[in-house]
Amino acid sequence: MSETYSKSRQQAEIAFGLTQAPFFGHSKAVEELDSIVQTREAKTLRLREARLAKEATIVATAAQALLTQRRKIR
Repeated sequence: MSETYSKSRQQAEIAFGLTQAPFFGHSKAVEELDSIVQTREAKTLRLREARLAKEATIVATAAQALLTQRRKIR
């Protein structure tokens, strides 16, 4: 289904395509950056949760050790 266009129409189509290419390229770049940001935020959240869990374990262990010491002193 190839249609033949006049030379001026072909030039106009080419010019239009050239002006559209940067727009779509920009859109793709933004999508890639959004993907990178989402990946980074997910990793940050995962690491934060792991750190908080580790800190909670440390605090619980320290509290238990303190209670054990107090029981021995009494």
